[in-house]
Amino acid sequence: MFKAKINPSLILHFLSIVISFESLFMFLAVFVSALNHETITEKLLLASVFAFLLGLSLNILTKNQRHSEPSRKESFFIVSISWFMLGLIGTIPYLVTGTIPNFVNAFFESISGFTTTGSSILADIESLPKSILFWRAETHWIGGMGIIVLVVAVMPFLNINGIYLFYSEISSVTDEKISTKIRYAARNMWLVYIGLTFIEIVFLLIGKMSLFDSVCHAFATVATGGFSTKNDSIAGFSPYIQYIITLFMLLSGINFSLHVILLKGKFRTFIKNEELRLYLFIILVVGATITGLLYFEQHLKLEQAFRDSVFQVVSVLTATGFATADYLKWPEQATLLIALLMLIGASSGSTGGGVKVIRHLISLKKIRHSFKTLIKPNVVNVIRYNGSAVQSEYISGVLAFVILYYLILMVSTLIMMSFGQDAATSFGASATCMGGIGPGFGTVGPVSNFLHLPDGAKYFLTLLMVIGRLEIYSVLIIFTRTFWRL
Repeated sequence: MFKAKINPSLILHFLSIVISFESLFMFLAVFVSALNHETITEKLLLASVFAFLLGLSLNILTKNQRHSEPSRKESFFIVSISWFMLGLIGTIPYLVTGTIPNFVNAFFESISGFTTTGSSILADIESLPKSILFWRAETHWIGGMGIIVLVVAVMPFLNINGIYLFYSEISSVTDEKISTKIRYAARNMWLVYIGLTFIEIVFLLIGKMSLFDSVCHAFATVATGGFSTKNDSIAGFSPYIQYIITLFMLLSGINFSLHVILLKGKFRTFIKNEELRLYLFIILVVGATITGLLYFEQHLKLEQAFRDSVFQVVSVLTATGFATADYLKWPEQATLLIALLMLIGASSGSTGGGVKVIRHLISLKKIRHSFKTLIKPNVVNVIRYNGSAVQSEYISGVLAFVILYYLILMVSTLIMMSFGQDAATSFGASATCMGGIGPGFGTVGPVSNFLHLPDGAKYFLTLLMVIGRLEIYSVLIIFTRTFWRL
């Protein structure tokens, strides 16, 4: 039950922190612009200063809220509004530089970046200034672990715990405790996040990718975002680069708490995690199946068939959205498998999107449990996950989430069709935006973009991006009558 009322000053105070963080990242784009002697440097600087002053002004006006702790109700509101505010402020660099002069398109690109969806309205990416390409990559990296988690990580300096904000932001099904205190958990996750990014940059540099491209692609990979600096995504890079990006997409799709556990030397705990095993099993089986289809039906060389298959499988399952091949030209069986991967998603506690592997695992366990109960109704059967009994309330919550996710997806497909889109495009756009994947089906496939969609459809898809990024409840709950009554 929500007992506290919404405190507008407290909401604005937390928004001021989020905007301030965003403005600091925006200054990095200014630096890139100046380094490359671009004509838009001054405009980007003004955009950064505006964002910083806006955040600073709101912070000063609400300074009496600096040591206030948001309630659970206020946390839901803060998290949801923060993502829309991130997207709104994120349009400024596009608009002031004229690289994306239309607000709807700029908002779509911005929200797609921060939610790590990777869907784009841009046709000629390589024509953009490097600073704008860097800003696109930054929006991924900021949104990958979540700006709210970043704020929680530094809240101890503000004498704020932020526990409700943390649980509103990250997946509610993360099963491992990284630390006894939430702020340490946030810090540990960010350290792993930064570490993976740095290591990938080094490996990409070894593959003779430029420093700029290495940084941008590492940002997009670890965040499982998918914005590339090239029109053909990753297809034009060497096999070595493609394998490295595949590896880091795979790593980024693993629960980040498991990375921390592995770094602590607990290899047995890491490898015995049931979600991790199913995650790797899906990649292995689907990757091998599609490899066979490409090798025998499209007569690709075995290595290329394997590389194209595994890259696309990992990219779609982790909701990264990079591409090295057009899966719409693959055999129908392979395309169907790709569609199914869109609905599965990455691991809980990762930067990936979708329903998440753990929810499907628990659902499968529940189905098996139901069969056992039918056969032996008098025998007590307990559903276990990683050796521990799973509470019935948790199982009910998982099943409710899965049903709600697919229900929203069905309704969204119908809504997209009402905008005049064909069934394949409607389903593909809805599934990819809600799952945070990037490319879809129909006219929004891996070699297409979202520019041609009506403005209303773009606004709707941005809403789906945020709903999917925050795992439905954090957004939808603020539209309920109960939220505002209690």
